[in-house]
Amino acid sequence: MAKSPEVGSPAPDFTLPGLLLTEGSPEFHDYRLADAKGHPLVLVFYPGDDTAVCTKQLCSYTSDLDRFKDLGATVWGISPQGLESHEAFARKHRLGFPLLADTDRTVAKAFGIAVPGLGLRRSVFILDATGAVRWKHVALAGLTFQHSDTLAEQLAAL
Repeated sequence: MAKSPEVGSPAPDFTLPGLLLTEGSPEFHDYRLADAKGHPLVLVFYPGDDTAVCTKQLCSYTSDLDRFKDLGATVWGISPQGLESHEAFARKHRLGFPLLADTDRTVAKAFGIAVPGLGLRRSVFILDATGAVRWKHVALAGLTFQHSDTLAEQLAAL
């Protein structure tokens, strides 16, 4: 398994299928890290759709989405579930940012957060406009998550 990228280093490039609910309709397309350059990006790796902590985390980030946008950032959620699961999760909780499907955990492995037999570690990576990692948090147990205030402070510091 790869090591997690260090702060200051480029994030591993990837392309993943994803969806964004817009006015209740899913918009499916491939999300390419290279296409996100030009503005900060918050990558939220979460273990599972519709699980207690993940739901609380992603609903919290959706509630504060305007705050992230005001700081020029976009948010992408990434987990091992497929697009059908992501769509149901996004609909149920009215999530306002794209959910990407890393079904074979290739991206989680590239970011050094895959855990054999368990999935992935709950993690957040903040990338700057060039695609470099500027801040990261990789949880050991994943029973808690980084709150929006912490992410907003890190984005404001870019």
